[in-house]
Amino acid sequence: MTASVQSTNAGIGAMASRLPPLPSAGSALSTMSATSSPKVVAPRANTNIQFDAAQLSKNLQEAVKMLNDQMATTKRGLGFRVDEAINGPVVTVTSLSTGEVIRQIPNEVVVRVAHSIEKIKGLLLNAKA
Repeated sequence: MTASVQSTNAGIGAMASRLPPLPSAGSALSTMSATSSPKVVAPRANTNIQFDAAQLSKNLQEAVKMLNDQMATTKRGLGFRVDEAINGPVVTVTSLSTGEVIRQIPNEVVVRVAHSIEKIKGLLLNAKA
């Protein structure tokens, strides 16, 4: 062996001697109690979750208005709106010079498909009634 390999081996041996001994498999099992189980806490019975869809829609509309106002003051080509067919916000990036839509999230195709599905749902419901 060369001197560098011997010194590396000596360094590894010195580090290994400073590590604590590993427990044996038997000692690890003996420290575990057969009767111990995880603590499970039952949910409180008086938990009352309230959801107001009208309030949520109103808050979303207000947030969209605030975003559009902010974008108008900063001269950015970002527009926000809420689309009822996809039940969520639509973000458009437009060119300020041409007014052309550069990007829309979700994509225009997705929005059109969602609107088509809404129309079909209306037709199906009317046909059953």
